[in-house]
Amino acid sequence: MLCEVIVGGNLALMDELVAPDFVNHNVVGTAEASHAVRVENFQQEIGALRSGLSDIAIDEIHLLADGDYIIAHTRSQGTHTGESGGIPATGKKIEAASISIVRFANGKLAERWNLVDRYGVLQQLGVIPRQ
Repeated sequence: MLCEVIVGGNLALMDELVAPDFVNHNVVGTAEASHAVRVENFQQEIGALRSGLSDIAIDEIHLLADGDYIIAHTRSQGTHTGESGGIPATGKKIEAASISIVRFANGKLAERWNLVDRYGVLQQLGVIPRQ
């Protein structure tokens, strides 16, 4: 259902799926952890992602569950049609792998640790040279 939020743009659905005190441990490209608390901050992050990649698609590669935790290895694709992370739209097609660990409590997403191949994305956008 979270794909319906990210791909479909149904941000209102997040109130049903995500705990109000949700904690997002999102690792940024610098390898520093950025912690955002509350569902509203997560909605802003998803909104920014969708505005940068308007045609985003997500494929699940691996999905593992253990108790209250799910680990998802995904591959996202989209066209860089809007400003994203301070980078103006390039119109380039990009693809990025990511791994997320999510914890559920009381039937809602309570916590997420997310790591995206931002280095690869920056190479695809031409911000840093390919090696």
